[in-house]
Amino acid sequence: MDNRAIGVYDSGFGGLSVWRELRRHLPDESLIYLGDGKNCPYGGKDREQIRCFAEEAVARLVEEGVKMVVVGCNTATTAAIDYLRERWSDMPIVGLEPAVKPACLTTKSRRIAVLATEHSLSSDMFLNTASRYASDVEVVKVVGRDFVEIVEAGEEHTSRAEEAVRRVVAPLRDSGVDRVVLGCTHYPFLRELIERELEGCDIEVIDSGAAVARRVEWLLERYDLRADGVQKPLFDFITFADEEYRQSLERKALALL
Repeated sequence: MDNRAIGVYDSGFGGLSVWRELRRHLPDESLIYLGDGKNCPYGGKDREQIRCFAEEAVARLVEEGVKMVVVGCNTATTAAIDYLRERWSDMPIVGLEPAVKPACLTTKSRRIAVLATEHSLSSDMFLNTASRYASDVEVVKVVGRDFVEIVEAGEEHTSRAEEAVRRVVAPLRDSGVDRVVLGCTHYPFLRELIERELEGCDIEVIDSGAAVARRVEWLLERYDLRADGVQKPLFDFITFADEEYRQSLERKALALL
């Protein structure tokens, strides 16, 4: 048993979609959420920059005394997960990959779409995953332009969000895909708009939040790191941005519950 917190890290608000799944699946676990904020968005930055951001974030969570880190950011995972696991080899570190595997296993049209950042879609990790599971499936790669910025601005329920989602998603209606994978943790905050845009098309939207929570639960069991269930779990929020941003993280997390 181990009552230390699990650390969750993202470039900004997006990883709160993973944080929510961890709270649902693991209600006894304390969580420390680090939303960078200062350097968000990551999507257009180069690999070395992102690796440095990720290293700084995980180091901060380690200073906070976490027992495990969940990199709740697809872009940071593709750029840095191998390095992070090598540096902190004594601690479980969970990364995110777009849910390409379940999409490929369940598609009937043999054609899926993956919505993600430019960096994620061009990364070796994504290309290797697609090669492994999509050998007989066509993968349509789509960049969710402005999606991260909209979520960071708290504008998910505005005309700006509707217009951005329509611009990106509408072409998928007649593309022959029957699965749309959300390959960035910011994108589930726009899921309602995405599903509305695809209404009537028999297209299923998939993200990886619940799968990550199950993976974390498995690792907690394997390494005997589960909280004892007696101590009340604590939920903290930290950032590299200012106090206003930190409070915004906390408010958004509470709204998710």
